[in-house]
Amino acid sequence: MPRPLVGTLATAVLGAAALVTAATPAGAAPAGPAAHTTKAPRTKAVDFAGTVALSNCSGSIVKMPTSQPNDPALVMTNGHCLESGMPSPGEVIVGQPSSRSFTVLSKTAGNLGQIRASKVVYATMTDTDVTLYQSSSTYAQIQQKYGIKPLELSTDHPVKGAGITVVSGYWKKTYSCSIDGFVPTLKEGDWTWKDSVRYTPECKTIGGTSGSPVVDNATGKVTAINNTGNEDGERCTVNNPCEVDESGNVTVHQGTNYAEETYTIPKCFGTGNKLDLNAAGCTLPKPSGIRR
Repeated sequence: MPRPLVGTLATAVLGAAALVTAATPAGAAPAGPAAHTTKAPRTKAVDFAGTVALSNCSGSIVKMPTSQPNDPALVMTNGHCLESGMPSPGEVIVGQPSSRSFTVLSKTAGNLGQIRASKVVYATMTDTDVTLYQSSSTYAQIQQKYGIKPLELSTDHPVKGAGITVVSGYWKKTYSCSIDGFVPTLKEGDWTWKDSVRYTPECKTIGGTSGSPVVDNATGKVTAINNTGNEDGERCTVNNPCEVDESGNVTVHQGTNYAEETYTIPKCFGTGNKLDLNAAGCTLPKPSGIRR
């Protein structure tokens, strides 16, 4: 599962897999959306601008296509990186107060300073693995102070074969590979995620890379969020996710790492970066009970 590093969430286990060398087995056929075709080889330079470092994970300052300069900035990381602990299966958290700080990085991964959260806008580990914080600063204020613009969330489904870069603010390191395919259901311990991204073997992400934005090299936009990998070859256990295809067949790929798609998130945000889980096209899980 996703594994944050250090300190306050030392018991939290999900996130990018530990050091790995095994390649995805040649016959591991991607299912579902894997039929999408490969993008053209055109690429954009990917650096650390827009990324942040958390105390135990990685993250990024993100905007929706409709976000405006004076909107409160959003910071995205994994659900399992939430400072109050990992959400339980089926749990959705909205509007939880937070004063968490994030270190803003320069293009070359230098520490520019910090911004602080005012609340957890949304967090879950059901179907996906994401936390979105609202910052006490606007995009314009961050740009004026640090010269940093946010990363934009793509509204397009990721594409098999697309070149991607996983940008870890925690480690100040990037991982470059391609999208190997898509997993209808990725299961780890008690958690399950849907339509997950499988990396090619070059992305050997490690603990602390949890929450890193996955940037499409062709567009420069965020297409997914890094979250887990199979470390020991175990079947569907913590730190050892398994793949479940549309027929219910389970396969295990030791050393393979994964991310969760983010293209559906913008449909759940409206004017002023306001969360609206009832908006048309919003498919993020809704809370059955709100934890504040």
